[in-house]
Amino acid sequence: MVAEFQSGRLDWAALRRSSDLARFCFISLGVMLHATNETMLATVMPALVRDLSGVEMIGWSLSIYELGAITAGAAAGRMISYLSLRSTMVLAALLYALGAAICALSPSMPLFLLGRVIEGLGCGGLMGLAFVSVERLFPSMVWPQLFAIISVVWGVSAFSGPLLGALFVEHFSWRAAFVLFAGAGLAMACASLIILRGAALRIGLAGEDIPPPFPVLSLAALATGVVMIAAAGVVHGVLAATMLFALGITGLVLFFRLDARNARSRLFPSKLFDWHRPLGAGMIMVGSLSIATCSFFIYGPILLTSLHGISVLTTGYIIAAESIAWSVLSIAVANLRAANERLVIVAGAVMIAAGIAGFAYAVPAGSLPLILFCALLQGGGFGIAWPFVTRMVVTAAPEDERTVASSGVSALQRIGYATGAALCGIVANEAGFSKGLSTDTAAHVAPWLFLAFLPLAALGVVAAVKLVRHPAPAV
Repeated sequence: MVAEFQSGRLDWAALRRSSDLARFCFISLGVMLHATNETMLATVMPALVRDLSGVEMIGWSLSIYELGAITAGAAAGRMISYLSLRSTMVLAALLYALGAAICALSPSMPLFLLGRVIEGLGCGGLMGLAFVSVERLFPSMVWPQLFAIISVVWGVSAFSGPLLGALFVEHFSWRAAFVLFAGAGLAMACASLIILRGAALRIGLAGEDIPPPFPVLSLAALATGVVMIAAAGVVHGVLAATMLFALGITGLVLFFRLDARNARSRLFPSKLFDWHRPLGAGMIMVGSLSIATCSFFIYGPILLTSLHGISVLTTGYIIAAESIAWSVLSIAVANLRAANERLVIVAGAVMIAAGIAGFAYAVPAGSLPLILFCALLQGGGFGIAWPFVTRMVVTAAPEDERTVASSGVSALQRIGYATGAALCGIVANEAGFSKGLSTDTAAHVAPWLFLAFLPLAALGVVAAVKLVRHPAPAV
């Protein structure tokens, strides 16, 4: 290990002098590309839809992106067992650049969605490699500090993404934003060849170093499930839509069943949704609230622009404010006394549900102060609840499943976003967007995009109450 130790403590001076810290900071730029790209899309979507049409497929743009990111994120830890960190990083960055270039040049929505799939694969790989590099390059005693660096990079990027997209739309074009990302991906691939030279991270493939099998079948079931749900929103006919939706739910159920059987390569801990265990209640809360909160992020800019003529830059500030509220309140409650953590978890869930309910009135009414307040409620609710929910879920997991439980919270959140985006598409299209984008259809769609998810928000609140009623698990 390049870092030296004295009295059992990490020598930060030696770490700063080492090349591995510089490499880690460079690798963390992949997190920036992922977060900025993901949050930028919302503010370029109104202009994109005007150019390519296909408003009925807006939900797909996030669903398939998240599917690519989930798949590549799961693959990152496996790939580095066969290839060096350098080679894997170059491959992920090139996929990212290719996907962004396809998006920039797309003449139609279907081709744009193909670009989003490839972008998601690249982004998921870059994000996963940032976490893998922490484990492979550094001792466990410094992991919290390095994960904090990743969190800071994510927070800054999530804040800048909507503003960047809005500025490109206002002064250039939405295509120019994707050209920028394509160039950034290509630059990162080229830089990886230079900066990561000599990073010998390939491990042997014999004995205990043989990596677990990649969960191909379970991830295929997940992809099929989400795509079927998304497809249910764009087909004509109640029978066809119902059948596709049923197939989608079946695919999701099959995914979790297959994952539970893959003891060596599972993505989630066992008994994932057992309502009577704190782990299950916490995961139900994570999943339901993640699904329920996609509407404003995906459809907010296009609704506010179509109904009230509100600029995408203003909407970008509102979405950025939600991210800021999440980050600021997470820091504010970081040192909260353990006795108050349970109350904060329930308060966070209630804030999120209240934000969704408030959007159902504020977005159709066009009240910017109220819309901003609802965004702060939603982001702040996540901010105060998520750190403690994650800790309760992880500590409630069996000792040999705590690592997968820790990563499982984030993975379930991303699956929730992918599923929620698909469900948003169903709701929006059934409410009127299947007939095209107009002021009348937007007015009819706006309240339903939030009211339809209130039952899931309520489930999240009930799950939060159920979670905090369990006795505190031993750490």
